Amino acid sequence: MKIELKMIKSNPLFERREVSFEIEDSKTPSRLEVRKELATMLKTNEDSVWVKHMATRTGTHLTIGLAHVYDNPTRALSVEPKHIIKRNKPSAEENRSEEKIEDEEA
Repeated sequence: MKIELKMIKSNPLFERREVSFEIEDSKTPSRLEVRKELATMLKTNEDSVWVKHMATRTGTHLTIGLAHVYDNPTRALSVEPKHIIKRNKPSAEENRSEEKIEDEEA
């Protein structure tokens, strides 16, 4: 997965940065994968990154998206809509698969 940051806009009122990005990959990546990559690229905690929107153009390997990166993760919980918070949290199924991988490694 190759992520290119297109624009980073500071929004001091909400204490966040609004990041526009493009991803070139053979499939549409999950929000969790994108959160991890953006957190690594922006040198911040994964809890501070919230993927607001992602869309893959038909017939291409290009996904365009918008993420909000908060200075304080608790501020995000008071600002972001509930459906965005729910979309950015791992599902119970993904949690179980991660636990299985950790058990197999031990």
